[in-house]
Amino acid sequence: MSELRRSDLLARLRSVPSFDVLVIGGGATGLGVAVSAARRGLRVALLESHDFAKGTSSRSTKLVHGGVRYLAQGHLSLVREALHERRLMLKAMPHLAQPLAFVLPAYRWWQPLFYGIGLKLYDWLAGADALGPTRWLSAAQTRQHLPGVQAQGLWGGVQYWDGQFDDARFAVELAREATAAGACVLNHCAVQHLLYDQGRVVGVQAQDEESGQALALRAACVVNATGVWVDQFRPKDTPMVAPSQGVHLVVDAHFLAGTQALLVPRTEDGRVLFAVPWLGKVILGTTDTPRQDLPREPQALEEEIEFILREAGRVLRRKPLLADVRSVWVGLRPLIRPQAATQPAMTRQLSREHWIDIGSEGMLHVSGGKWTTYRAIAEDVLRHAVEADLLPASALAMPADAPPGDTTSSPQAPVSLTQAPGPHLYGAEQSVLAQMPGHACELAPGLTEAMVRFAVRYEMARTVEDVLARRSRLLFLDAQAAQTVAPRVAALLQEEGCEHVALEDFQRLAKSYLLG
Repeated sequence: MSELRRSDLLARLRSVPSFDVLVIGGGATGLGVAVSAARRGLRVALLESHDFAKGTSSRSTKLVHGGVRYLAQGHLSLVREALHERRLMLKAMPHLAQPLAFVLPAYRWWQPLFYGIGLKLYDWLAGADALGPTRWLSAAQTRQHLPGVQAQGLWGGVQYWDGQFDDARFAVELAREATAAGACVLNHCAVQHLLYDQGRVVGVQAQDEESGQALALRAACVVNATGVWVDQFRPKDTPMVAPSQGVHLVVDAHFLAGTQALLVPRTEDGRVLFAVPWLGKVILGTTDTPRQDLPREPQALEEEIEFILREAGRVLRRKPLLADVRSVWVGLRPLIRPQAATQPAMTRQLSREHWIDIGSEGMLHVSGGKWTTYRAIAEDVLRHAVEADLLPASALAMPADAPPGDTTSSPQAPVSLTQAPGPHLYGAEQSVLAQMPGHACELAPGLTEAMVRFAVRYEMARTVEDVLARRSRLLFLDAQAAQTVAPRVAALLQEEGCEHVALEDFQRLAKSYLLG
């Protein structure tokens, strides 16, 4: 197991005169493209301006799912594909992606039959990829599976299966997987502008954030995988993304008091509400609010927070209040804008499928989709690149090993992701972690000094935010605790040779994750 030193990563980038594939963006899609291309033997580079999964890809509802709500919209092919990809994700990294039972509590007599039939269709579409059968539950059984549910007026419930994961750590493992397969992957390296030859994009000019050094990289195929920010690199083409934001609130585990998730398929205003046990806490969400701007750190609107607390209070025995919220975070969704629309559509009507386009300047743009289908999206990107003569047909003739990511899976049964974080999130690398300095020195629950050092040496972390937001998930679980431990994390980063740990920036960020 080799350390991933930043100087070595930079040297690898400079050593290749021209790449086959150069990916801009280190979220789920960009990392998936890098892994798929590198495993086919292509020369691959990936640049991320901030950190891997810094944007949308670390701010999901932590679900690996086929899309239950898409059934009602008739997107059966999308659901079937996602259910197959769900199984591959869970197989690839079982310590970071696992099956999870969901229960729909029913407060009207007709709901168990209505939703149960739809979920039986969900099972049928999954076929051999099903994680477990849908079951109808009595009121007593529903209370047993969801101890924190509101019992008054409860008719019963329906239980079905999907998955959950640690999205940011999954992304970091994909970055490591791409590197192991030969790709040149670098975070905190922003693309300044595109390079052209006779009006065609042939590479990028980038700058390393730490050293300030300039990088001029050339490639046969440049992939714009910047998600919700995809239109910033296609100014001459029609905008294709209509962003919306989803808000999540985190409360203590006793509000749900169980290891199964709660789903309200239709709130009073027609939205979906989840209460998901995750890493010792409970995630409440989410919203779907249109945005016209694209901030790196979107903020929750007061009405969004009120909506989540109000709707959660209808189905939980103990109603969560503002004071109960440990952290609030917001993700932007890259929803695909209908090309023929003359009026903006409601965001929940816009496509959750991905979109690929070869722009007027020969650059390949990809956006949309969801985490569960990242691998299928990556394969589709490579197919489009071949069809557009950006890559040779032989690129598809060389099969990529699928699914990626099983190099860090432990042979032991994984600890449930509903439990508090700890060394189990490192899979087979727990033994490496246990031999590092500070493995017995806990900075916060589930975070040791050794984990900080491991993040720098093996996971390409460079700043306090990299560690506390994405290698550890402390910022997302308890923003106040993250603020408290941040100075010690900064000191450890400096001991490990990180030059710009950005402690003050992180403290401001953590404050924005707190209410009040």
